[in-house]
Amino acid sequence: MIDWQRPLGGTGLDVSAVCAGTALLASMPKAFGYEVPEERAIATVVRVLAGPITFLDTSNGYGDGESERRIGKALARAGGVPEGFVLATKVDPAGADFSGARVRRSLEESLERLGLSRVPLLYLHDPERISFDDATARGGPVEELVRIRDEGLAEHIGVAGGPVELMERFVRTGEFEVLITHNRWTLLDRSAGPLLDAAAERGVAVVNAACFGGGILAKGSAASDRYAYRTAHPEVLDAVRGMEAACARHGVPLPAAALQFSLRDPRIASTVVGFSRPERVDESVAHADTEIPEDLWPELDALLPSSERWLH
Repeated sequence: MIDWQRPLGGTGLDVSAVCAGTALLASMPKAFGYEVPEERAIATVVRVLAGPITFLDTSNGYGDGESERRIGKALARAGGVPEGFVLATKVDPAGADFSGARVRRSLEESLERLGLSRVPLLYLHDPERISFDDATARGGPVEELVRIRDEGLAEHIGVAGGPVELMERFVRTGEFEVLITHNRWTLLDRSAGPLLDAAAERGVAVVNAACFGGGILAKGSAASDRYAYRTAHPEVLDAVRGMEAACARHGVPLPAAALQFSLRDPRIASTVVGFSRPERVDESVAHADTEIPEDLWPELDALLPSSERWLH
């Protein structure tokens, strides 16, 4: 059985092993292929707030703020943020503007939508959209995030992005307490290994997102041919089919194995799972608690696609 509540690195915060992802709740059919009605989104967040998940992740940029607006309505319906619950959001640019001033406005917009005066955790989101030098320059987003933390508008700050070498550069600045990596530490991809090591070395908490590779490890190869938001390479599809067969032999749902691959890594504090309806919350909790025989893991490792298929 997994440890359900865990320390979030050195922040002093405790979070659940599963973090509720809310990009889907913004209803972005161009990105995810389907719409999510507002009432269903609100009901999903209300279900999350009821426990046992105590960690929720959103962003200013999800659906142009629609995710945060819906979360704000759910918080109002539930009577506010439960005690001990950690709500995190991310600052996003307006067009090409990722200046320090834009970071400040992004947070102000988020607080207004959420109905909050401060957040426990605030991330710099997808900094690969600008250069590292611009991000860390005077007057840039990193400097402004540090100022926001010093002012107490965010208790802690993190960085959330993709390319592992770039994310490691941000980790090594010493400014960030939490890292989100996505799609790069899964049953199908191990490219974030050095990044996880660097974060552990620096005492930076790791939150691992997209452990289902954008959905295929949750839906299965018969229902999806998309991996990491694009059409999957034949080698990746073959790997998924092999993993489905291995899990079936052991009587384990593939989504449970994909989730627990992340949950069992001691370098990872929490794993983000996206929810689009209330019942998915209970399904993910059940997958986290599913008993998985140890001899399944080497079988799955043997099916890992070649590093040429990793995202890096």
